[in-house]
Formats: sequence, C-alpha cells, structure tokens
Amino acid sequence: MNDSHRLALQDTEVFLRADKTLWWPQAQSLFVADVHLGKAAAFRASGLAVPEGTTQDNLQRLSQAIAGTRAQRVVVLGDFLHARQAQHPLLWQALADWRQRHRQLDVALVRGNHDRHAGDPPAALGFTLHEEPWPLGSLSACHHPDVRPETHPETRPETCPAPQPGATSGTAPGATVLAGHVHPVVQLGGAGRDGLRLPCFVHQPGCLVLPAFGAFTGGQPVAPAMGVDCYAVGAGRVWRLPPAGRTP
Repeated sequence: MNDSHRLALQDTEVFLRADKTLWWPQAQSLFVADVHLGKAAAFRASGLAVPEGTTQDNLQRLSQAIAGTRAQRVVVLGDFLHARQAQHPLLWQALADWRQRHRQLDVALVRGNHDRHAGDPPAALGFTLHEEPWPLGSLSACHHPDVRPETHPETRPETCPAPQPGATSGTAPGATVLAGHVHPVVQLGGAGRDGLRLPCFVHQPGCLVLPAFGAFTGGQPVAPAMGVDCYAVGAGRVWRLPPAGRTP
C-alpha cells in the first residue's frame, strides 16, 4: 500500500491511509472518525451559505476506502451525524442507498458527543451501536481520546486535551485506544510566510487519534511534544513528521 503508512501497535499492526481512514488487516476492519454527515445542511438551515453535496462526497469516499481494503467491517469512531437538524429525508435516502450497496458490510458506530444530540441512525440501516470504550482485542474503539469514568459525555468540552495513555477505563491492559473527536491538523511552515495546514494522525503510547474524515470539518492544531508522533496526510500519501526536538 503506497498510499498508507504501516504502524506497529503492541501485538498487531495497522495502516494509516491517505484517505484519512485506518485499516486493521488482522480483523479486516476499517476505522473512520468524525464523518459529520449533514453538517453542511445544518449550517444552511441556520441561514449560512455553505456548499451542497458533502454527504454524497463523504459516502463516495467511504465506499472507495471499503473497496480499496475489501473491508468486512467499518467502525465509526463517533460523530457519524452532525446534528438533529441534519435528519432530513434526503440524507436518509442517501444513507439507505449507500447501505444497499454494502449489504454484507458490518457497520459499527461508537457513539460520540454529536451522535448523542443528533440521534442514532435508523434501525433499518443495520448499524450496531456501542458506548465507548468498545474493546476489540488489542485495540479499544472510542470517540474521545481521554475517556474517564467520572466524566459524563454530555459535560465534556468540544475540544479534547491531548491523548492521555492509560486514562481510558474499561479497556484491556496494554490495549491501544483508537479515537477521533479532536480533528487533528498540523501547520507546516515554509520560506517566508508560506504555510500548509494538513490533517494528521497523532500517535503516542497507548493512543492513536484519527483525522476527521468528513469533508466539511474544521481542525485543531497539534502542538509538537516529546513522545508524540504526527503523520501528515496530503498529496495521496501519509508520512511521519520529524519528532519534537529534531529537524528533518
């Protein structure tokens, strides 16, 4: 896979893909975070002029990722839907058509903070629904990088702190948390005032945060830190950025 980066995690390996998904070949599972379907429609309903067609774009790109990996299961790491205002017959029809094209696919949703407000997908779509953390062998599927039992999902801030390895409750010892929520991006500086803002994967021991998959999502810059590896996504590939404290 020359459009991905292999990453060893404990007793397994995953591939960070240029389409902003994560492929776990051992379980034939494709992970995606923060799709935010219906976000543009929700903005238009509020009177903001934003582009149309993002739902079809998101679903088409997801179908391409499924075809490219031949995944048997897709795990959505939260925020599949953006808001309750997104629940529109056109969105449900687009999802129903997409599901019909992937009838044999197992689709699991780990509920995120937006899912709790937007509501679950219709039962007819055949999604399985899970609370975080959802243990999957040596991995743990979450939405928030830092899942603490004393922090109720409704009270968590919209922006999450840096991933906290070992803070996740209910996971197997040594399991790597897969999460989203943060929409991580990196800012690359060039000569003069040149700059480039790219989505990225963020990895540190015990936690791997995926970039937002949705085509209409913002991003939270990731500050360089010791022990944290960032993998930028752009130009059809994924590459590791120099660790903090080192130059290329």
